[in-house]
Formats: sequence, C-alpha cells, structure tokens
Amino acid sequence: MIETVNVKAEVARDHVDKRLEELGDDLPDLDLDVEGIVERIQGLEKRLRQAMEETLDDHGLSYGEWRLLCNLRSSHGRTSTPGELSAKLELSSGAMTNRIDRLEQDGLVERRRDPDDRRGVRVALTEAGAETWVQSTNTQAIKEKLIAGALTKSEQHQLNALLRKLMLSFDEPS
Repeated sequence: MIETVNVKAEVARDHVDKRLEELGDDLPDLDLDVEGIVERIQGLEKRLRQAMEETLDDHGLSYGEWRLLCNLRSSHGRTSTPGELSAKLELSSGAMTNRIDRLEQDGLVERRRDPDDRRGVRVALTEAGAETWVQSTNTQAIKEKLIAGALTKSEQHQLNALLRKLMLSFDEPS
C-alpha cells in the first residue's frame, strides 16, 4: 500500500518577510499582510525607478527630460507651449526653460514661432528627439518585460487587476 504524504511546498521568502518577523507583535494595529504589500510595492517602485534612471542615463536623458519628450510626443503636432508643458509637468517656468534649453542644445527639441501668436513660442519635438524617446522607452520596456517575466501571463493579468483595484480605492472621493 502506498502512503500519500501532504507536503506543503516551501514558499520562497524575501527580505520583507524577514523584516516583518522582526516587527513582532509590538504594534497591535499593524497588519503584517498590509505592511508586506506596501513594502513590496515600495521596493519594486524603487528598483523600477533605478532601472529607468540607468536606461535614461544611457540615452543621455534625465527622468524629467524624458517626461517632457513623452509629453511632446503625445501632443497634437508634437508641439506645445512652454506654459502648457509647465502646467502638465508641474514645473515652474524657470525650471521648464532650463529643461527646454538643455534638450534644445542636444537637438531633441526646438523652439518655433507660434503661428497663432506672433509673441508666442512653441516647443517642437525633433526627429532626433522622437528617436531618442522611442529608443529609451523600448530599452526600458525590455527591462520591464524581463522583470515581469517572473510571473506567468495569467499572474500578470491577476496582479494588474489587483493593483488597479488598489489604485481605484485611492482615486475614490472620501
């Protein structure tokens, strides 16, 4: 007769598990499951941000410069006014001027006269700027795909649904 043995698979542990163990029972209102979720999301965000910064550095961009290129790429005609860019990127006009100056020196954007306002200027994405954005974004997408590759496609869908649910809970009015 063959005896069946139920063996619970050992779940791999990470540094967050160890940290949660160290917290112990000193905090009665601390839910260790919630703390684990928050610490893991924060840890992943930090690692993803570092990967993004490395990618952008390899392409000669800062994160803020990449966001400006991204914003121009999605703007009608791939142009925008400095004021519109400042508002969308939540920057002062001085900070926006510095950012545009740097990208213009690198040939990634150019200032053009606004055809609708003789006194106005529009910032336009150049071909080099569009290409730099595509290359840097594709490079990062490959890195992110490798990271997400730790999950099956089904798990990726499930995680997306769960994270969406958390995001929507923040977006709900109190």
